[in-house]
Amino acid sequence: MKKIIQEFKVFIMRGNVLDLAVGVIIGGAFQGIINSLVNDVMMPLVTLCTGGINFTDWFIALDGNEYATLAAAQQAGAATLNYGTFLTEVINFLIMAFVIFMMVKTMNAIAARGKKPESKPESQTKECPFCKSTVPAMATRCPHCTSILNEKA
Repeated sequence: MKKIIQEFKVFIMRGNVLDLAVGVIIGGAFQGIINSLVNDVMMPLVTLCTGGINFTDWFIALDGNEYATLAAAQQAGAATLNYGTFLTEVINFLIMAFVIFMMVKTMNAIAARGKKPESKPESQTKECPFCKSTVPAMATRCPHCTSILNEKA
């Protein structure tokens, strides 16, 4: 039993498990912000652009009767095929995915602004000024033409 507890402790303390836990917790908290942005800001704009169409009332009553709204069909106990609700969820998903994409893109741009540009690594070779051959950077004499290489050359 003691060995199992020790193995569990090692498993739990791995970096990727802790990172995953933090990601899930932050994701859960972030979900409320994204839902509010989509439902309270973006969806009213979509509704305005579509002329106030309510997709949730797009359905097919499988009992063959006509109902004015989905709520009326459900109250009557009719089985319904709710393709409008599905369409609304697809639109919500696409808007959420776009909002998250834009937030990640913005955060990456902000993070990139704070980083120093990477310096180019020093070249491991140089060119002989006499024969134009490539020689190791630390060479003091060209192995091809035997010219003496100095820093000024």
